[in-house]
Amino acid sequence: MKHISVLSFTLFICLISAAQNQPKPKAVLNHTAIYVIDINKSGNFYKQILGLDTVPEPFHDGKHIWLRTGAHTMLHIIQGADAKKEYYKNQHTCFSVPDIVVFAELLKRNDLLFEDVSGNKRVFSTRPDGIHQLWLQDPDGYWIEVNDDKY
Repeated sequence: MKHISVLSFTLFICLISAAQNQPKPKAVLNHTAIYVIDINKSGNFYKQILGLDTVPEPFHDGKHIWLRTGAHTMLHIIQGADAKKEYYKNQHTCFSVPDIVVFAELLKRNDLLFEDVSGNKRVFSTRPDGIHQLWLQDPDGYWIEVNDDKY
């Protein structure tokens, strides 16, 4: 009987030790949400300009649009803001496109303003790592960076 108790205790200690050596679970981004004045205007911007696809949303109240931003990430657009606000450029969402020049032409065709990181209009920047980027604002003034990072 004493032999089983020592064996059980040893097994217990081994299990605790193994559990303590497991990597801690890491959080992953599920979605970001923006609060907007006109849900249709914002939804059309993200669908037509950025090319995001709609994801079924559970509310069915006309005040939510869910859009896929990656394999397991979404943008939730929520109706209800009462006024446009001013946002900092450094607080932004970034999307990558295959060709920044083609994307800039899309913006020009749709008469949408964009700028480089320094605020120069209708041009894009090149980061020190060679990635091209431009900045624009959505209908509610949220800043968006678009770049050609291939990861």
